[in-house]
Amino acid sequence: METIETVSIGKFSIGRGRPLALIAGPCVLESEETASRIAHTLVRVSSALGVPFVFKASWDKANRTALSSWRGPGMDEGLEILSRIKQKFGVPVITDVHQPGDCAPVAEVADILQIPAFLCRQTDLLVAAAATGRAVNIKKGQFLSPAEMESAVGKVIAGGNTRVLATERGTSFGYNNLVNDMRSLPVMQGFCPVVFDATHSVQHPGGLGSASGGDRRFVPTLARAAVAAGADAIFLEVHPEPEKSPSDAASIFPLERMDGFLREIKQLADLVRTFPHGVPDV
Repeated sequence: METIETVSIGKFSIGRGRPLALIAGPCVLESEETASRIAHTLVRVSSALGVPFVFKASWDKANRTALSSWRGPGMDEGLEILSRIKQKFGVPVITDVHQPGDCAPVAEVADILQIPAFLCRQTDLLVAAAATGRAVNIKKGQFLSPAEMESAVGKVIAGGNTRVLATERGTSFGYNNLVNDMRSLPVMQGFCPVVFDATHSVQHPGGLGSASGGDRRFVPTLARAAVAAGADAIFLEVHPEPEKSPSDAASIFPLERMDGFLREIKQLADLVRTFPHGVPDV
């Protein structure tokens, strides 16, 4: 399979030789007011540093641990909020799709369709996402090796769409824990640009019994490691009051820390991009 080196998203591209991009926003849409507050800060911070930015939020979290957990406002209201965020702040948006029928309506608003990790091998979903012509971000399943993601990416390409990203978000390590193998980044860059999800990587899936736990202290550590390893983009879920987030409260990153955090990883990314060796030949 031919390597996809860059993927265009609006006015910029993500991939080999391009600046580090940021994909960030709340885990799940709570209200338009909260989403706008988060988007305003992220646009301000990323613009000041010249970092390409994509706003992320889910209209439905279909894989919550407990049936009673908040899933989001649903497709109609969620897409309306995302559309207004996109227009108000002039940024591309990314959101999840869960079944083939979601893809066409979501693609009317979203610039990138995101395939959740648990669904990364679902052929019908990947083919439907490919058919929209929108960029597709496939999150690597916690149960897959990085090399196995080539087949998932290949399904989108076979559907006539070469605008594909793969996201590393940790691998299952026993029960209720994840671990990151930074070798996965150059392996997956062997077939497409790679995003590193620094907040889901610190999750403890199902670790609280009725919800997932996590440890946000390690988000900066893992993000720095991924940028040093050559990640093309960093994915973060952020919130102004993490403890009050209705989803992933233990791993979501504080919005107030984004200025210093983004400044730090951009400096590191700029340095890494001066190295002559580029992506290892794997």
